[in-house]
Amino acid sequence: MHIDLLITDVGLPGGMNGRQMADAGREVRPHLKTLFITGYAENAAIGDEQLGPGMRVLTKPFAIDALAARVQELMSA
Repeated sequence: MHIDLLITDVGLPGGMNGRQMADAGREVRPHLKTLFITGYAENAAIGDEQLGPGMRVLTKPFAIDALAARVQELMSA
């Protein structure tokens, strides 16, 4: 299976957060692009870690057009 983009909430149940999931995915696919979805401010949601290349944040609530634009931005980068 070929995966180009991971879209994940920052806060996930079960002990792993969205950033940890993205980091695990990038161990297997170093160029995996990631869109984090969060209801919190970007800095609070991701913490002190900087976003790597190909990573973006979209804060809730958002319009479907904003989601589509962010996906387009990531996929064309």
